Amino acid sequence: MSPTKKLTVTALAGGIGASKLLLGLYTSMDPHSLTVIVNTGDDIVLHGLKISPDLDIVTYTLAGVVDPTKGWGMRGESFHFLKRLGVYGREIWFNLGDRDLATHIHRTDLLAHGRTLSQTAESIRTALGVKSRIFPMSDQPIPTIIETRDGNMHFQEYLIKHRTEPGVRGIHFAGIKHAHAAPGVLEAICDADRVIICPSNPLISIGPILAVPRVREQLRARKESVIAVCPIVGGKSLKGPSDKMLIQLGCGSSASAVAKLYADFTGTFVIDHRDASQAHAIRALGMRVAILPTVMRTRAQKRKLARALLAL
Repeated sequence: MSPTKKLTVTALAGGIGASKLLLGLYTSMDPHSLTVIVNTGDDIVLHGLKISPDLDIVTYTLAGVVDPTKGWGMRGESFHFLKRLGVYGREIWFNLGDRDLATHIHRTDLLAHGRTLSQTAESIRTALGVKSRIFPMSDQPIPTIIETRDGNMHFQEYLIKHRTEPGVRGIHFAGIKHAHAAPGVLEAICDADRVIICPSNPLISIGPILAVPRVREQLRARKESVIAVCPIVGGKSLKGPSDKMLIQLGCGSSASAVAKLYADFTGTFVIDHRDASQAHAIRALGMRVAILPTVMRTRAQKRKLARALLAL
């Protein structure tokens, strides 16, 4: 067995962007040695159902059932249920597929009968045959609230219902002061050979995980073993509104801007070749810099980046 096969890895992840790298890791190492801590700030209750978008994207991806084109939902999905809800005059701005619906009903029922979000995530990932551990960041609801010129709104409303059009003035995580890390989260960070911050939106995918009490502190204690992959390439986000949000909040949309957000807990910051000119500025923040091809459009590219990270 190669050295990388023996590594234990804990990854902090959002949804679509993170799932690409996670699939590369899952297929490049012993999947039983991979633990994923997933953002739940995107979670929302709609039509009486508890929906956990990032948990589901990660689980579906590693289970091999995700829609490969959209990067979310299940392959071969239909939307008859959603269309029927529209007939009854209900809002249908959030896509819920017919197959995906089973996951939400299962989760909602388990929670209604006293199970925790961690326990429901475990039930779903084992049923779908995923070998890696998948933890929500917390068992308590911590919705991400986007403060805009049009008022405060849940992140899903901002992203999907309003298509990121309202200008962002701030972000807060409701209930964060009373929340705590889900069972196993802090231990997974502490015990891993290396911790990988996936290329997810630093503000609304990784940010909520970092805000959970003691998580950032635990990462600081492991700084030399923490590797962060930048989600911004050439000033642009490859998926989602990361660049737009960073600019509107005054951070700037660049690899070095993201590096500043992660500098206190990251030992190695990974950037794409297109941002190599920023390496000196990032090193000045106290981090090592690795320049690797971070754009992952094919399965081979996902595995290539994963193997490079495991070999660092």
